[in-house]
Amino acid sequence: MIDRQDMLELTRRMTLARNCFDRISGCYFDRDGEVDDTFNSRFLNLSTADKTANLKIAKAIPFSRTNDQLVEYRYDAEDRRAGSMWQLLLGILKSELRDDALLDILYEQIGRQLRMPEPMGVYLFHGVYDIPVKGTDHQYIGESEEIYPFLIGAVGPVTDDYTMKKPDYGFLYPAFSFRSADINAIDIFESDPNETHEKLTELLLR
Repeated sequence: MIDRQDMLELTRRMTLARNCFDRISGCYFDRDGEVDDTFNSRFLNLSTADKTANLKIAKAIPFSRTNDQLVEYRYDAEDRRAGSMWQLLLGILKSELRDDALLDILYEQIGRQLRMPEPMGVYLFHGVYDIPVKGTDHQYIGESEEIYPFLIGAVGPVTDDYTMKKPDYGFLYPAFSFRSADINAIDIFESDPNETHEKLTELLLR
C-alpha cells in the first residue's frame, strides 16, 4: 500500500520555488506508434512557462489518488533478470536520463504498445529528493537522512505543437516507501482505473 503522506511529501518539492527535477527527456509518437521526435534537456534550461507546465504534468502522478489511480507493484526475483524492464529502468535511473541509447529502448518498447487515434507523448523526469529527518513529533529537523533519486514517467496525448495537457498513464520508479527508495517496486498511475492500460502495465512489469 502507498502512504498518501509520502506522496504529498514528494509533491511539495515539485514547485518552481522548490523544484527537485534536474533533467527532462521524452519522445513523441505518431498515430502508428512510431517515434516522431525526441528531446533531452536540463530542466533548469526550460523557460518559466515550460517549467510550470511540465511540473504540473510530473506532479499529477504522485498527487493522484493513492491505491486507486496510483498503485504499487513489486518486482519478484524472476522479474529482476538481465534484459528485464526492471534492469532498463534501473539503468535509466543511474544514468540520470543521460543515456540516449537506454531511453530509445524504452521509447520503442512503449511505442509498440500504443495504438491510439491521436499522437502521443512520453515525458520522463529525473529528480532527487534530499529526505529530511523527522523528529519524534513528526516535524522535519532539516538534516538529510537519505537521498532519493527517482524517475517519473508520463504518457498522454499531445497537441499538434507537441504539448501534453495531462497524462493518462505514468509511473514513479523506484517506489517511495516508508520515506525511502524501494528499487524492487514501482508505482503505476492510470488516470481512469476503470479503463486500464493492460499492455503498458505488463510492459513495465515484465
